[in-house]
Amino acid sequence: MVQTKKLRKAVFPVAGLGTRFLPATKAVPKEMLTVVDKPVIQYVVDEAIEAGIEHFVFVTGRGKAVIEDYFDIQFELEQTLKARNKNAELSLLDSLQPTAGQTSFTRQQEPLGLGHAVWCARDIVGHEPFALLLPDMIMRGEKACLKGMVELYEKTGGNIVAVEECAPDQAHKYGIVGVGDALEGGFKITQMVEKPAKGTAPSNFFINGRYILQPEIFEILSTQERGAGNEIQLTDGMLKLAQNQDFAGYHFRGQTFDCGSKDGFILANVAFAIERSDIRPAIEDNLKALLAALK
Repeated sequence: MVQTKKLRKAVFPVAGLGTRFLPATKAVPKEMLTVVDKPVIQYVVDEAIEAGIEHFVFVTGRGKAVIEDYFDIQFELEQTLKARNKNAELSLLDSLQPTAGQTSFTRQQEPLGLGHAVWCARDIVGHEPFALLLPDMIMRGEKACLKGMVELYEKTGGNIVAVEECAPDQAHKYGIVGVGDALEGGFKITQMVEKPAKGTAPSNFFINGRYILQPEIFEILSTQERGAGNEIQLTDGMLKLAQNQDFAGYHFRGQTFDCGSKDGFILANVAFAIERSDIRPAIEDNLKALLAALK
């Protein structure tokens, strides 16, 4: 067992404008759009909690105050529920409520890219490893993605990137990693390429939006030049960090839904709804009818 510093904190970059969901996101942050009856961001935070994360760091922007309100106590709502003896609803809210001091919020004043958003969390994270979870991506599998990553991290130390397999002819759409020596639950990463040209990808393993990173990434990002899209790219920073530190890929076996896209968001709602015993009986026949009508 490698001696590693305990993973306590997770960063959630939630400053994005959500332009792909306009007009809905004109007033409602995309992270607060609901998959069935929970906001997307709640699924991602739940994944972090299951992995043992103790402190949740949100990198926000203008118009995102409702996210902070969501993770706070709403006195009027709770008093109303108590007065109406809505005990099940009270218990649900209590189970989702972080404890005092468990959440932190910092602002990314300009949309300068994912690398810049991560850098904005530097003083809250401090000099310790941290998880990074992209809030658009929600997952389901026999084992939660970040939990599996933490198990690998405790064996290997260093930096961990979650990956999934895609069809080889689709690799040009993603950030792709090179596959090195096998590890229990994953493999050593030999290279990282952002959207490689068709036919040049080193593998068909793509980065799916979950990371465990060492704090030295902050110093790199502080002087990182702008890359693709004129933004400070996290991948560029990780490539520099990989010159001195090991990276491993955790092979996540499950489904990932990109709720930052309309199709991924709709599929997530359907997938999570049919898993619910209280909802599936009411919608199953209607879904089958809708699918039959497409033929």
